[in-house]
Amino acid sequence: MKLGLAWGDVRKSHLNNAAPAFAICSARASLATAFERTLLVGQRKPMTKADVTILGAGPYGLSAAAHLRTVSGLDVRIFGKPMSFWQYNMPKGMFLRSGWDATHIADPARSLTLETYQAASGAHFSKPVPLECFVEYGQWYQRQSLADLDQRNISRVEKASSDFQITLSDGETLRSRRVVIAAGIRSFAWRPTEFENLESALASHACDHQSVSRFVGRQVLVIGSGQSALESAALLHESGAEVEVVGRAARINWLQGWASTTLHWKLGSVVRNLLYAPTDVGPAGISQLTARPDVLRKLPRGLQDKLRKRAVRPAGARWLVKRLETVPIRLGRQVISVTTVAGGRVKVGFDDGSDRTIDHVLLGTGYRVDISKYDFLSEELKNSISLHNGYPRLRAGLETSVDGLHILGAPAAWSFGPLMQFVSGTHYASRALLRSIAAKPAK
Repeated sequence: MKLGLAWGDVRKSHLNNAAPAFAICSARASLATAFERTLLVGQRKPMTKADVTILGAGPYGLSAAAHLRTVSGLDVRIFGKPMSFWQYNMPKGMFLRSGWDATHIADPARSLTLETYQAASGAHFSKPVPLECFVEYGQWYQRQSLADLDQRNISRVEKASSDFQITLSDGETLRSRRVVIAAGIRSFAWRPTEFENLESALASHACDHQSVSRFVGRQVLVIGSGQSALESAALLHESGAEVEVVGRAARINWLQGWASTTLHWKLGSVVRNLLYAPTDVGPAGISQLTARPDVLRKLPRGLQDKLRKRAVRPAGARWLVKRLETVPIRLGRQVISVTTVAGGRVKVGFDDGSDRTIDHVLLGTGYRVDISKYDFLSEELKNSISLHNGYPRLRAGLETSVDGLHILGAPAAWSFGPLMQFVSGTHYASRALLRSIAAKPAK
């Protein structure tokens, strides 16, 4: 399922409990980060060569490192700021749409769960999981399993004979037999061409904001009809902005409708477990297929594409309906013109002849995978990776056409299905990666 509480429960939690939970989670995260940075200054050791280097410390990178550390004698290094995209590129106040069981980050012992985190930290929250609490959970996961995480960024990855050469943000270099890219989706934020030339003061992507407080009292046009656009609009409205949503879709796909609710909760656990997998990706039946990437990828390519499109079509959590009841939503509209006007404002024209003049356009237009946008990859390495419309063609173990180079997360969706776009995909990806690396050394 894509949501948990009914709106009445969510609203009560949001008003009475969510703000304190956000504050507690945020405070914990700040203290932990400061302590972590102090501790790691004395922990770093000179590096010349590693067996595996992991780029990225979000759910996929953390889970991959934790699994690979179970291989005796394997030197695994991981770089990046833990949960940075979730902390800095999603507005505070958001909730995770996925269900509780689909929000655990996979670990080898299956012990670093949300429940374990709550018991250890004293944090109290329920579903839908508040973003701030998920960030702190991920940072707690890192402290429990990967205390030696190096928070420096990797600025360049290039092929060097049979190895890879890694250059860090401070200029230090090391060689690695394998590289695992778990760099997330920030590089793939999609901005429609009509808005490409607008300065950031007039148009921005939803991932450009850690908070929407700067828009208080301003007129904001939100473009899109999926979860990111709709939840951003709700947050803007609740913060005091004047908001309108415009989307190309003819209607909004609200999750957990009558049919889904019936299949989930009214026909018993046998029916629910038959039709829906705990990974929580896709509608009835399709959910079970997406939960099994090794089965899914054996289907005809055209069928795989149809199933992927259906499983992750733009949709909104039903707990947003009440929050948006006074926000104007115009559907079936296509943007045809964008111009700046006097007073530092922007005028947007639509294909029905209407237009809007507003202070800012917020693009809730999602992400389009294209690994050529990973600026840390050398041009030679990019050109060596076999691609399909920006997605890498991956083999078993999520390995690219370049031996020893693996890519996890959303870029793996074309090869292993839509599960790779969600936190619940860490369970499959980390174990598949572990099997592959443990079974054969890089050439």
